[in-house]
Amino acid sequence: MKTVPSNVQIVAQDQAVGVGGLPEEVSLALADIAGVVGEGLLAMSVAAGMAVMQAMFEAEVTAVTGPKGRHNPERVAVRHGTGKGSVTLGGRRVEVSRPRARTVDGHEVPLDRYAQFAADDLLGQVVLERMLAGVATRRHARIAEPLGTDVLEGARSTGRSAVSRRFVKETETALAELLSRDLSEQDIKVLMLDGEHMAGRCVIVALAITADGRKLPVGLWDGATENKTVVRSMLADLVSRGLSAENGLLVVIDGAKALRAAVNEVFAGLAVVQRCTLHKRRNVGDHLPDKEKAWVDAKLVKAFNHPDPEQGLRHAKHLAGLLDQPHPGAANSLREGLEEMFTVARMGIDGRLAKTLVTSNPVESMISIARTTNRNVTRWRDGHMVLRWTAAGMLNAERSFRRIKGHKQMPQLVSALHRHAHPETAAATDTVGAAA
Repeated sequence: MKTVPSNVQIVAQDQAVGVGGLPEEVSLALADIAGVVGEGLLAMSVAAGMAVMQAMFEAEVTAVTGPKGRHNPERVAVRHGTGKGSVTLGGRRVEVSRPRARTVDGHEVPLDRYAQFAADDLLGQVVLERMLAGVATRRHARIAEPLGTDVLEGARSTGRSAVSRRFVKETETALAELLSRDLSEQDIKVLMLDGEHMAGRCVIVALAITADGRKLPVGLWDGATENKTVVRSMLADLVSRGLSAENGLLVVIDGAKALRAAVNEVFAGLAVVQRCTLHKRRNVGDHLPDKEKAWVDAKLVKAFNHPDPEQGLRHAKHLAGLLDQPHPGAANSLREGLEEMFTVARMGIDGRLAKTLVTSNPVESMISIARTTNRNVTRWRDGHMVLRWTAAGMLNAERSFRRIKGHKQMPQLVSALHRHAHPETAAATDTVGAAA
């Protein structure tokens, strides 16, 4: 059993000077810490941290000016009292007293330690995290950490306007980061495109998948509708930032004709298109009465999952023929882009990777996370606000990304895309194999 030393004393703040033979500054700091014990462990920790921070400020000034009270004719700077300052702490700006120093010819000496503690970056990140988690601007002050009464008396930057300004700044940064990503160093093999309707606008979103199966948000474009001009502009922007289809590219789309036309125009014959089978099933089902949906969908699933893509295509065409008379709308919807439902299968991709690539689920999942982040928005001011929020949500989703299911099969896809983009190479390889 440990014995408490007999010389340990607990004192009130007004008795702190000279306790136990400690220097006055240390005694006062200890008294400040002891004074907030009743407010909880976090408040006590904050008080200790603030005391250490002030000691760091003092140490830096001493390093520049020399010890207080000792005259040095060769010194290059002198103490210049203290000034009001503020540091970032617990999602707030907290007032502090900062020592100052000036050169002998009267110029202010910048203090690195204070600059580090006073930086706004961390506060902006805290605001962004809370807003994306659904915390309303008016509630930031209520959910902030309890730092102690003395610290909170001068705290600021938790009002609605201050929080809103910081969030706008952080989302501007997120949007700029997303729209300026250098893609030239990324070996992108799959591009998934989807449109998200928000606040009366259509935002086109792009998600890339690299040769090793990593997912990357790469594009975001605003338009009134999901038309070819808007999609073409976004694709051209991706190309200008380094996206290349030189060795083949698989583009997965939800079936919108505007997306397909833009892909043809920008990538010519280098890109192959896979239509989302899930969207096709939904679209066909929307043209059917409820009692017919189940059996039609079951036949579609069987056709799309057939191990032989040509046989699966024949089954799907046969189903369209069955629907011609009773439900012509469903038949026409099924036939539209039907060949491109089997692109991945025709390249010889199966298993888990095929299940990943025949739908636009990865990009829709990212959009879903982005949509969750803006659930508290009650008024969209303009298109730029829509882009800011969506970009922040996409980058927030990226933090939880893992490699796609079936990523170990990606070399198989890379080879198939290369053969598509360079058919002469594939033909030469076949000739050599036949000769051998």
